[in-house]
Amino acid sequence: MKKIISIICLLWLSFGFAQIKWMTIEDALKAQKQTPKKILIDFYADWCGPCKIMDKKTYGHPVIAEIINESFYPVKFDAEEKKAVEIYGRTFSNFNTEQGKGRHSLHEFTQYMNVAAVPSTVFLDERGDPITILQGELSAKELEPYLELISKDWFKKITTREQWEDYQKRFKSKIKD
Repeated sequence: MKKIISIICLLWLSFGFAQIKWMTIEDALKAQKQTPKKILIDFYADWCGPCKIMDKKTYGHPVIAEIINESFYPVKFDAEEKKAVEIYGRTFSNFNTEQGKGRHSLHEFTQYMNVAAVPSTVFLDERGDPITILQGELSAKELEPYLELISKDWFKKITTREQWEDYQKRFKSKIKD
C-alpha cells in the first residue's frame, strides 16, 4: 500500500511541475512568421554546472515556465553544438569540431549572438533581432523582472539608470519564497 501511495505521489509531483516547451531556433523563427512573439534563447553547455542549476531551479520554476511558455518561443541552444543550423539566410556551424580541433569550441551561431560564456540568455524581438543578453546564472527571482520587462515591451521606455531602478522597486514578484 505504501508503495502505491509513493508512486501516485511521484506521478502527481512530476505532472504538477510546469515545464518549458523548448524548441529549436529554426522552429522558433518559423513559428514567429506565423504568430509573432519574442524568442528567449538559453545558451548552455553539457559540462556547465550553473547551466544545470538554471535548468532545474530557474527554468523549472512554475512561475518562470508559465511566463516563458505564454510570452516567448523558448529555445535551448548548446553553445558548442556540432550540427550546422540554417537561419537568417545563412549556415552557421562549428568549424573547429568539424576539423577535429577544439573540444569546447563555440558554435558560429553562439558567437553571432555575442555569447562568450554560458549560461547566457538572449532575447530576440518578434522579427528575430536581438534585444539584449543576460550573462551568468540567474535565479528565478532574478530572471522574472526581465521576462516581464521584455515581454511587455517596457524595456523600450527605460532609458536611464534611474528608470531601471524605479522599475525594479515597483516590480511585484509572483514567486513566493
